[in-house]
Amino acid sequence: MRVGIGYDSHRFADGGGRKLILGGVEIPHPQGLAGHSDADVVAHALTDAILGAAALGDIGGMFPETDPRWKDCSSLYLLDEAYRAVRARGLALAQCDLTVIAERPRLAPHVAEMRRKLATVLLVDPGVVSIKGKTNEGMGWIGRGEGIAAIAVALLE
Repeated sequence: MRVGIGYDSHRFADGGGRKLILGGVEIPHPQGLAGHSDADVVAHALTDAILGAAALGDIGGMFPETDPRWKDCSSLYLLDEAYRAVRARGLALAQCDLTVIAERPRLAPHVAEMRRKLATVLLVDPGVVSIKGKTNEGMGWIGRGEGIAAIAVALLE
């Protein structure tokens, strides 16, 4: 058994036109997150967790933002590519747990679809993918509504 921890955060993009994608799901919100790819903090944190558990580095090393191939790329695609490298090492996801920290939007209506999409990429039952939404109780940059963060733990076997 191998354990990895992942973290990611992105600020909200200035202006409109950017979609908010979390766990591969488009969430209705007036602002999307700024980033080189689609800035999906949920998929990014999970990617880092599985890469960490496999001792394969991190998402920035595998998919550098200096590479134009990853511009506006789906983070589910990045997760899939990272998981292929993990499976090539003879490892598979046993379970993962994610916490998304945001004042808004409310995530509860979208959690089931997020779990399903992540599970599909990771070739597991949605029952081994846990996602929780938390607020920062109005404190700090998240509390001021400046962005979203996510923490992930992955167990590989």
